[in-house]
Amino acid sequence: MSSNAEVEAAPLAAHKDKGKGKARDVTERTPLLASSSSNSIPTENSTPRGQIRRLGIRLVSIIVILAWSYSSRASDMSPDDILHKALVMQGPDRVNVLNVSSSEGIWVHVEGRFGLDAGAVVGVNSDPGDGILDRIWKSLGRWGVRNLDTVSVWTSTINITTRLDPPVFLAAVDIPPLQIPLTVDPPSGYSWLQHVSAPVLIRPTSKTSDLLHFAQDSWRNGQIMVQTEMSTIDVRGGELAALSWKSRLHRQLSDVETALSIKIPDLPGFPHPDRNAPIPPLADLVTLRSFQLSSAVEKLAIQAVATMVDPAPINLNVTVPTLPFVVSLLSESSSLTPIASVQTDPFALTHPNITLSITGHVLSLPPDAFPVLSTFLTHYLAGRSNLISISTPLVSDMTIEANFPAPNPKPQILRNVTIHDMKIKPGNTFLASGTVLAHVVLPKGMDVDIDVKRVLPDVLVFDGEVPDDVHIGTPPVQPLPNPLPEGAFGHIRPDDWLKSRCVSIDHEEGQGSSYAVSAKIVDVPLEVLPGRQKEFSDFVSKIIFGKGAVAGILGTAAVGLDVHGIPTQGPGPSDGMELNGLPFRGSVQLGKGNLFHHVASAMTEKWTEVWQKFIPHHHSL
Repeated sequence: MSSNAEVEAAPLAAHKDKGKGKARDVTERTPLLASSSSNSIPTENSTPRGQIRRLGIRLVSIIVILAWSYSSRASDMSPDDILHKALVMQGPDRVNVLNVSSSEGIWVHVEGRFGLDAGAVVGVNSDPGDGILDRIWKSLGRWGVRNLDTVSVWTSTINITTRLDPPVFLAAVDIPPLQIPLTVDPPSGYSWLQHVSAPVLIRPTSKTSDLLHFAQDSWRNGQIMVQTEMSTIDVRGGELAALSWKSRLHRQLSDVETALSIKIPDLPGFPHPDRNAPIPPLADLVTLRSFQLSSAVEKLAIQAVATMVDPAPINLNVTVPTLPFVVSLLSESSSLTPIASVQTDPFALTHPNITLSITGHVLSLPPDAFPVLSTFLTHYLAGRSNLISISTPLVSDMTIEANFPAPNPKPQILRNVTIHDMKIKPGNTFLASGTVLAHVVLPKGMDVDIDVKRVLPDVLVFDGEVPDDVHIGTPPVQPLPNPLPEGAFGHIRPDDWLKSRCVSIDHEEGQGSSYAVSAKIVDVPLEVLPGRQKEFSDFVSKIIFGKGAVAGILGTAAVGLDVHGIPTQGPGPSDGMELNGLPFRGSVQLGKGNLFHHVASAMTEKWTEVWQKFIPHHHSL
């Protein structure tokens, strides 16, 4: 670091005698005093106005001499000493993020309080051990500082690096010229600091990994340790753009390097720093409070509300403008599929949590994105969380993985499931026919237009209603659960998709969009479960010899559907999206008419023959 301190003293006014006669040359014989009888011409200095002017010149000269005297002391003090011993800052008290750009950086408006203890810099603060001469000399120095009052500072770009070897670049900061108030003998506390506000441009490194590593290391150490570098600092007396004797006091520093250490305070909601513990991941600090997906004109709109733990000190006020993000889904190969573009509304930091209002839309998707989206929706509707990736175009190489929570409580998508007009044909294999009816009820917040085009049910049939404590696992066990649920005797699963019809119906409060879906099954095999012939025999006996029977149905279904509003890149997939493993339960009322289609004796004999095969086995059990 080099410095150049200078004091540009104002020239003393020259005095010229005025008169008609020719002025005499001054020699060594010229009397020092004119005789009393000589006629003298009044001068400007003998008038009150001239005396005031002369006094002002002398005062300025004294101040300049004092400034020159103390500037030599100040020039010997290093920037580190000035920063740590004389410059006092509090805050920032408020930070307004004005604009965030990937090309320009981050513009913020910072408000804080600071002041410079100039008495400490030049050594004129009062000391009880001072002698008389020291007190007189220091009092003159303090008087000079108070008259100087303010200095103006211009700095080049401030480069911030780590204090490692070699140093790692973190950010470049540009600040406007500043006016710094000067103080001597400041009182204890911070009442003497003055408010300051200024726009600041921050250009962080493009290597986000360096910033993340630095943040982790700082958290473990409990303090932020950086090095600042400035090619030049220019200091002038007085206010900015003010031309006066004060501006003649000038100092310039070159190649200034300063080490800074800032202790990380305890932050609400965070573990204590400086305990060799990692900083919590951002995903653990954000909670999704509500989520809404709705069909709009040629798009699928997104609205959400999230809360985040406020990482800033309580006394710091921060406002942030709109921030854009891209949400991507992870495929089985861990590749990222961008699925939605969202942005936050402008927000302010509030304690203990920040509320974020989020809006956006589903992106135009290529055909290979639909299987990934199908998996995401299947997990979500089954009550399972999904791993997502969040990035921002403002930072090119940073992604944050987070869990997208499942709805709570777990949604029941398929409701009121039954098989209307169910028929069972006997033979070497029992065949079932009928119309599958169900209501598709989406979770609260999913107000989307869908068209269920096909279904593929996988059904267990029970003798009687399905017990409340019997459930299908998530995901369901294929081909059959083990052990088999109590009371189950049959299994129905078509070999192929069933075409379906879908009609929108009114939905209740607290629900999403609702639809009535129907699909016909024709001669689908009804498999009697291993070891459950007795249950099947009891069930058939109730139908043939009794007033009928109730068949409970429990299972899962795959659903093929189109979601209106999702834009596609090129032709969309012909089969749309698939939702798999949707659980359901229901019941079917069966009577003799469900077993005998035409009440024909031949059919009766066939049923009796088939049923008799199970009678001996039934009695043996």
